[in-house]
Amino acid sequence: MTRRLEPGRLVLASHNAGKLREFSALLAPHGLELVSAGSLGLPEPEETGDTFIANATIKALAAMRATGLPALADDSGLEVAALGGQPGVRTADWAIRPDGPRDYAAAMARIASEDSSADRRCAFVAVLVLTWPDGHTEAFEGRAEGHWVAPPRGPQGFGYDPMFVPEGETLTFGEMTPEQKARHSHRARAFAALAAACL
Repeated sequence: MTRRLEPGRLVLASHNAGKLREFSALLAPHGLELVSAGSLGLPEPEETGDTFIANATIKALAAMRATGLPALADDSGLEVAALGGQPGVRTADWAIRPDGPRDYAAAMARIASEDSSADRRCAFVAVLVLTWPDGHTEAFEGRAEGHWVAPPRGPQGFGYDPMFVPEGETLTFGEMTPEQKARHSHRARAFAALAAACL
């Protein structure tokens, strides 16, 4: 049986400013004060899981244990059909540079170079894990089917957004306003399931 989350402070187990903006907008109507793990100076736990739900659970539990507050974590990625679902759970790792911050332009170029097929189908997947201070957890998944384009287009969003076109649209997530993206977003779909169950 799912559990309701009461209004109050909620830790977003992320250091990603883009995710913080998206979740702040989604949570604003629900009486929750969102604070990020990054703003609290919490370390990023090592994501050792081989699934989205495993990694989201690792992050949520680490943030909850460090703060004593309910915590929300997201693990998400891009699954490219012709690459056997890669980068998948390793989506962020494809953008890691040895000398500094993540380079998503290079990661998007890697997808374009490795997928030489005519099949450009892909999907963004997000899993949200919500955990309470007693360790109770709930998990929710959202998917956005679409295809990838090269070169990437648009300055909006973050990560792989400029190369992803959701089904039925011509704009990439990088070209959409936040409101347009929310109508198709994997993260928004996972959040809708969470909200229906827990808020």
